[in-house]
Amino acid sequence: MSLEPKTSYLRIERGEMLAPCRTDDRFDVLHVESNGAMGNEVRKSSSVPALLASMSLRPLAAAHYRLSVDGKPVPTAEVPALRANVIDLAAEPTIWAGSALSYLHFHIRRSAIDDVAADSGFERAGAFRVSVLEPDIVLARITKSILPFLGAASASRPIALDHLELILAAHLLQRYSGSKQKRTPASGGLAAWQRRRAEEILRENLDGRVRLADVARECGLSASYFSRSFKVSFGVSCQRWLKDRRIERAQDLLVRTDKPLVEVANLSGFGDQAAFTRTFHRLVGMTPGRWRREQIRS
Repeated sequence: MSLEPKTSYLRIERGEMLAPCRTDDRFDVLHVESNGAMGNEVRKSSSVPALLASMSLRPLAAAHYRLSVDGKPVPTAEVPALRANVIDLAAEPTIWAGSALSYLHFHIRRSAIDDVAADSGFERAGAFRVSVLEPDIVLARITKSILPFLGAASASRPIALDHLELILAAHLLQRYSGSKQKRTPASGGLAAWQRRRAEEILRENLDGRVRLADVARECGLSASYFSRSFKVSFGVSCQRWLKDRRIERAQDLLVRTDKPLVEVANLSGFGDQAAFTRTFHRLVGMTPGRWRREQIRS
């Protein structure tokens, strides 16, 4: 059975006793937040080989922060906002905070990292260096870009999260693994039949709830190789291509029908009217209602 990626929250109330936080075989984005001192440490583990990349979202005094890796305390200073920890989940890291804490945790499977390495011409990564409170501009930018969407309908779309996992896997591979590039990655696009098959599947799933790996498999490729080849062939990522097609369908419905905006949003593959309006305005330059009125006047 194919497990979908997920986004979720773990809210820790003051003094609550905590069970280990275990992640399954999926890409996961977890917002860990406490409103005060933790009663116990939180231990993070995974059912499959994976890395934990976490980003602090608010400052924390050194006296109020404890981190252990492989059961051994890791000396830490004051925690600034937007600093990264990268730790192999096989080491079952634990964290404790003596005051309010907010972290974003990314669970990145080693299998995804291995696929990116193979398709990018890198050696297969061995051990990843433990990184604690490291400035990481790339991870910070990714964190800030997705925070507004956590918990939204669009955040649970597998194809968007699959893309995010590949981006994170490539970043961790190049920055934290020490793996060397052995060859230049292939730069070709999709074959004609692969383009047709990919378009067919994606048009049938404009809401983005198809897995990137499933589309890639239909084209006889890995998800990483397919993602790169798709961009070469179409000039945009698979996720952006889907957004453009949703907007095209919405514009067609706005012109040809008098359906209310909420129905147009639903029929165009958007999770809700707010997401539809926000995306339409960003890509077209005006709201859907105003665009419809201008089309009618012209």
